[in-house]
Amino acid sequence: MSEEQSFEQMLAESFKPIRNGEIVEGTVIEVKPDVMYLNIGYKIDGTLTREEYSNDVKDLTEVVRPGDVLEVKVMKVNDGDGQVVLTYRRLAAEKGNQRLEEAFENHEVLKAKVTQVRNGGLSVTVEEARVFIPASLVSDTYEKDLNKYADQEIEFVITEFNPRRHRIIGDRKQLLLARKTEAAKELFARIQKGDTVEGVIKNVTDFGAFIDLGGADGLLHISEMSWGHVDNPKKVFKVGEKLKVLIKDINGDKIALSLKFPDQNPWKTAEEKYAAGTVVTGRIARMTDFGAFVELEPGVDALLHVSQIAKEHIDKPSDVLTINQQIEAKIVELNAKDHKISLSMKALAQEAAQAPKETAE
Repeated sequence: MSEEQSFEQMLAESFKPIRNGEIVEGTVIEVKPDVMYLNIGYKIDGTLTREEYSNDVKDLTEVVRPGDVLEVKVMKVNDGDGQVVLTYRRLAAEKGNQRLEEAFENHEVLKAKVTQVRNGGLSVTVEEARVFIPASLVSDTYEKDLNKYADQEIEFVITEFNPRRHRIIGDRKQLLLARKTEAAKELFARIQKGDTVEGVIKNVTDFGAFIDLGGADGLLHISEMSWGHVDNPKKVFKVGEKLKVLIKDINGDKIALSLKFPDQNPWKTAEEKYAAGTVVTGRIARMTDFGAFVELEPGVDALLHVSQIAKEHIDKPSDVLTINQQIEAKIVELNAKDHKISLSMKALAQEAAQAPKETAE
């Protein structure tokens, strides 16, 4: 009997003692979907459940194999059933918290995967330590739907670190703003009035389109969208479309853009194409009580005065003309400098009436 006791004592002494809270190294000896067992050099093998391994694993057999070595923390030496209960997740979280604390103190930029999209923001995990990024700090613009960030890696900084109150707050917005400020400085340093640049349409409104120039937005006003007339910008431009634009003006941080490139100005050849006496065809673009404006080509409109529509008296153009109607008229006056052209349908009618008389003579 004494020999048996001596053997048990020797066996017990061969195992190192362990305490609650101690960090030990264990070798995986068996893995099941919800639990694994580790040899930790103690007289009883350690038990590590799926919940204590990670919050993001559904089946332990998919991530751990027998023979793997893990550093774990002892939660209970004896849980009442003679088991040693271990945790891998909490130890990792403690290390993660240390990592986050260092990042918080050093204002370090971290990168982590979004593990959960919540109503109020995003959760990311850094070495099993959770960081919450409120919706207001996710982007520099309002984000209606945060689901697009699911499983995406994002960068952020820690702006509040209080693990005792479970408040570890991340901020992505300030990084975006800082980068946008730097990009804006670089943009304004290299552009000037008269430059042609490429941008991406960011938003289209009734009065114009905002173009992202890669550091700042420029406004392409409806009046600058074409040498011709644009009724509705939303029918012409689409968000995400790339566009080459002319920088018309820079006023502080405001950039005015244009698609009216000088070399495409239709009035450059007006004196050749629209000399007085030339017969032209055009489209009724708009009307007033005193006359109709006829589009000869995009960007070139001519005035057909109400007195020049017909030989007989007409009260207002809309009595005999309609919008988009094609008409033929004679140019009676051209002022290319002031971009003015006067037309007459009456003159053509009079010439047509005289033509038979001349033929008869």
